[in-house]
Amino acid sequence: MSLTYCDAAPGHAHHGPYHDTEYGFPSADDRVLFERLVLEINQAGLSWLTILKKRAAFRAAFDGFDIDRVAGYGEAERERLLADPGIIRNRLKIDAAIENARRIIALRASHGSFDGWLRAHHPLGKADWVRLFKRTFRFTGGEITGEFLMSLGYLPGAHQPLCPVWSEVATLDPPWMSAVRQGFSGYDAHKTGMSQPMA
Repeated sequence: MSLTYCDAAPGHAHHGPYHDTEYGFPSADDRVLFERLVLEINQAGLSWLTILKKRAAFRAAFDGFDIDRVAGYGEAERERLLADPGIIRNRLKIDAAIENARRIIALRASHGSFDGWLRAHHPLGKADWVRLFKRTFRFTGGEITGEFLMSLGYLPGAHQPLCPVWSEVATLDPPWMSAVRQGFSGYDAHKTGMSQPMA
């Protein structure tokens, strides 16, 4: 039987801190949300370990994931990013980061923030989220969207119920747990770790 992330990550130099303090933890900070979206897009076709090792370089390259600054990038910034050996030098992924920053700015007009947009559409099952993300953002297929949402508590599955971090995340009442408690049944039961809605 293969190890789960909860089995394999603890104690690892890169996976451990991410697993223990970020994965599955909700956040309302648009900069955190944008960073996670960019990192998940860049993970496509690569390992998550590669992305975690390059995370500091990504933050530096994308101005700390300042949405307004990234949205304003032009050709000079694109060429700078394509020449940066610290990040993933893929034009499609770089273009997606810039365009998605612009689309997040557009979401502010309709929902106040990226977080507001997510909460306005929650709860949804994964398939519905994927369709919505494909209509709204660039370079967001099923795996990218699913991992992005799971990593921020909008979909279940980040932690196993016996993982020590499960209870820590539960105290923060991530969106998916709140939805289950309110009767939403659109998640895979095995991923929620609960056979009955939470009391």
